[in-house]
Amino acid sequence: MITIVKIFICLFPVLLFLFVLIILDSYKLLKLKSILQTLLIGCLVAFLCYLINRILFNLSEHPANITYYFAPLIEEFLKAFFPIYLIKTKKIGFLVDAAIYGFAIGAGFAFVENIYYLHYLLDNNLFIWIIRGFGTAIMHGGTTAIFTMMTVYLIERNDSEKLVFFLPGYLIAFLLHSFFNHFYFPPMITTITQLLLLPILMMVIFSRSEKGLQNWMETGFITDVMLLEFIKKGKFKETKTGKYLDRFKKRFPGEVVMDMICYLRVYLELSIRSKGFLLMKEAGMEIKIDAELKGKIKELSYLEKSIGKAGKSILAPLLHFSKKDLWQISFLKESVKIK
Repeated sequence: MITIVKIFICLFPVLLFLFVLIILDSYKLLKLKSILQTLLIGCLVAFLCYLINRILFNLSEHPANITYYFAPLIEEFLKAFFPIYLIKTKKIGFLVDAAIYGFAIGAGFAFVENIYYLHYLLDNNLFIWIIRGFGTAIMHGGTTAIFTMMTVYLIERNDSEKLVFFLPGYLIAFLLHSFFNHFYFPPMITTITQLLLLPILMMVIFSRSEKGLQNWMETGFITDVMLLEFIKKGKFKETKTGKYLDRFKKRFPGEVVMDMICYLRVYLELSIRSKGFLLMKEAGMEIKIDAELKGKIKELSYLEKSIGKAGKSILAPLLHFSKKDLWQISFLKESVKIK
């Protein structure tokens, strides 16, 4: 019976916190399958870290340094790999997504770590398991969530994926993890402080993210609709956008220029469609994928190959390829794949 209680205390808090994050997400952009896959990846990362840490402990003459410094350095580094992949492949569009994905990685990691300690640490002192459940487990989820959120914020703000924008989040995650492992304060004080500060931080992040999402949808939607109307009415050449593209007629064959205009039209149509989907999800409405949408996504992929990197670089100032704008196309492709 005591083992069941320990398992519950160790694992329930971190999974509950993850569930709350998912509930707080108004737009519900992440599928349950994606979250479960992320949890599983977190578990695999924990196994890998266990093997590495075991080797380090066997080789080190000062095991405390492994706990204080090397283990946090390695664990936060490996936990960061999957969020980095998601950022690079435009799977994370907003801070809310970053928080959920990051915390899910940490939750999976904590799940395996606590199971390991349940097996090898034969102690019926429930205080220890409370610290592991509400302290260590939440810490693992929190540090990876902070890394992912800070990285997404810096990349979005600077419109660049340079290595330098990945480092601050990683450094903070490592320092928090190392600080936690030092136990400068009594474990219960550290745990309570963490439980008080982390929800406040998450609420601020969620509020800021949703406000930014609404502003992006409002301004982007109006701009996209206006430009698309000019294209459909044959007045595209009269716009600043049309005059801008007209400069490149001599540099590209006529068919490539036409493909660039077609790409612009299809991109705008999909951009408007994706923003409409977001509004539907917020309202709790079901998204329906039709054949026309699938066809337009295939057409966009074809046109993207046709115009090449040079054509996309020319269109970039017109379409404002921000991380959110690129994410929305990825979001539509994932929606089609799911259906």
